[in-house]
Amino acid sequence: MKARKGGRFRSSFKLKRKGIEVVGEWKTVQIDPNLFAEEEFQDIVCLEELTDYKLVSSSKVGKVKEKKRKAESVSEEGNEEVEEPVVPPKKKKKKKNKDLRSQTDKGSTPNAAESDVLVDKEAKRNEIIEEANCEDYGHETENRRDTPKKQKKKVPKNKISQAQEALPSVATSKKAKNWTTEVLSTSTDQKADVSAWKDLFVPEPVLQALSYLGFSAPTPIQALALPSAIRDNMDVLGAAETGSGKTLAFAIPMIHSVLQWQKSNNSTARNDSVSKESHQHHDETRWENEDEAEKVTHQQVEDSGDEDDASFTTGCVKVLENVEFESDDETHAVDSHKKRPLLGLVLTPTRELAVQVKHHIDAVAKFTGIKTAILVGGMAAQKQERVLNRKPEIVIATPGRLWELVKDRHPHLSNLRQLRCLVIDEADRMVEKGHFLELSQLLEILNDSQYNPRRQTFVFSATLTLIHQTPARVLQKKNAKKMDKKTKLELLMEKVGIKGKPKVIDLTRKEATVETLTETRIHCNTNEKDYYLYYFLLQYPGRTMVFANSIDCVKRLSSLLTILNCDPLPLHANMHQKQRLKNLERFAERESCVLLTTDVAARGLDIPNVQHVIHYQVPRTSELYVHRSGRTARAANEGLSLLLIGPEDLINFRKIYKTLEKSEELPFFPVDAKCMISIKERMNLARQIEKAEFFNSRAKQHNSWLQQAAEALEMDLDDDMLMGCQLTSSLPEFLLCHTL
Repeated sequence: MKARKGGRFRSSFKLKRKGIEVVGEWKTVQIDPNLFAEEEFQDIVCLEELTDYKLVSSSKVGKVKEKKRKAESVSEEGNEEVEEPVVPPKKKKKKKNKDLRSQTDKGSTPNAAESDVLVDKEAKRNEIIEEANCEDYGHETENRRDTPKKQKKKVPKNKISQAQEALPSVATSKKAKNWTTEVLSTSTDQKADVSAWKDLFVPEPVLQALSYLGFSAPTPIQALALPSAIRDNMDVLGAAETGSGKTLAFAIPMIHSVLQWQKSNNSTARNDSVSKESHQHHDETRWENEDEAEKVTHQQVEDSGDEDDASFTTGCVKVLENVEFESDDETHAVDSHKKRPLLGLVLTPTRELAVQVKHHIDAVAKFTGIKTAILVGGMAAQKQERVLNRKPEIVIATPGRLWELVKDRHPHLSNLRQLRCLVIDEADRMVEKGHFLELSQLLEILNDSQYNPRRQTFVFSATLTLIHQTPARVLQKKNAKKMDKKTKLELLMEKVGIKGKPKVIDLTRKEATVETLTETRIHCNTNEKDYYLYYFLLQYPGRTMVFANSIDCVKRLSSLLTILNCDPLPLHANMHQKQRLKNLERFAERESCVLLTTDVAARGLDIPNVQHVIHYQVPRTSELYVHRSGRTARAANEGLSLLLIGPEDLINFRKIYKTLEKSEELPFFPVDAKCMISIKERMNLARQIEKAEFFNSRAKQHNSWLQQAAEALEMDLDDDMLMGCQLTSSLPEFLLCHTL
């Protein structure tokens, strides 16, 4: 049985003045098995109800329960130590850990103290099952964090197996892989020397994680950002090339800030717990000496109406999540859990980038016990609310979903003004005019007069200081200002809410792209782009990303390349989120693969060993060109970028070339003209098949709609009204049966 106080749940043995005496028997409530197919009910184990009971009130009842619980726990520990290996432990556990349901089946009636101990055991068993079958995000990558060492308890394997046998309906879920695992996976046999990090004021648990990950030395952006952020507590504006380690440059200071808060809060909570224990001891002594405490009747307990201490529901027992058992040894840890606020917030423009940032933060916070959560669109909002109920210290989110939960007034998001760290990743994209209306609304809340003056703000992007040349016609207007780096940063600081003097770090080259990137181009007609794309994929196999400006173009290319047996993986905003993450995982797993994507995958994604980037359509802005090309040639590796430039792309290409101030013209990509003859034949045939398949799908949709309408009106359809009747005769026979 649980009690509620101030919106928080406590175990029943903490109630010193109230209790339940079981008169009747617990009865099992039948559950519809179809409920387990729904996500909201996947954690339900069983339901039992108790209708015949009465409320008792006495200080001695609480003491008896406490003594029995402690005595039983001591006896269990003693028995486990004395156990001989010959005797199977499973039988002993079954004798001692009989749950409440087994007693009701035999018809026995436990008293108040025994029932409370049994409920205690039942809840602990549920915790064991939760630890054994740790719920993961699946493709949502909602990995559960480790708890602090003080709260960890070793769970014997026989307990886990026993609990699973008793409750076979609990389903286990496999942990999902992610494309970031290859980036973060290193050999654990030989840990790296992290002495180069020590002068940057990195916390000791983070140093341990960096050694485990094999990060022996910081990158330039990390070496410049960490001392100012950690030691000087400054805001940071960082511009560095793609693949230069910007994520850790803000993740490590954020973890340090959370650890500092925990340290200061723990000292305060320890003093409060000491005074609370002395106060409770004084109250217990006073109640023991008063005879009137024994004369409190059941009717007085019912009429007291003390909702703060307990609330009882007649006729049923509520099943509650997040069961917390408070003992004298763990009072300090539980109190700090209850008071744990949201301390760090990371905002990203895309869902995939949010998933990646979460994995990187989890990796470096491995030995800190800090909890993180991810809030993105395309995933179940209710599940993300449950994740927030665990009170993570750091949240990584896209603006849309975060704004929804803020509007719904989720309790954990009620203290956004008291954040210790705010990170805006890919900031130039996030604050563009006309984009992310929710972000501007969030920034209004974060930057009003009540915001935390000690809050640190981190703003990072590879194109943070990239300046477009203002056209002459714009400069001729009144009040027109020529944009430079200083003006752009000042406008960005005003939008984000940086009020002090930040640390500005600009490590970008004049060309904005990395030195190890080879940039090439092909000039062709629009209808010839398919030929050169197919030619490149055949001649240069490897991990290749193909970028297009529209979703329709991605869909058409996906159909063409599928017919040509290239096995492409599409990625665009109209796909389900799980499928988007699944395609990213497949792309990272295969050595030779093609990812067809829009600009949703252009920013920030650290997919390992991408060898080629093809711009099937020239990007509309210079920033997009830099970010697209930055998916390859990461971390000092080499890569190739190829622009397919049609007549309609020339204007955008000239703008990009002028903005990036390229000193030399991009070289032309070499093409073998002999191969192009067979390439064109195959591509033309694939185009005909793709058009036929497209017409077939449109015809099926049209015909199904007509048939449904005719059935609703009780009418008969003529064959002439249906589409696709003349399809077979309009195509050559070899086109329908030919395979490439």
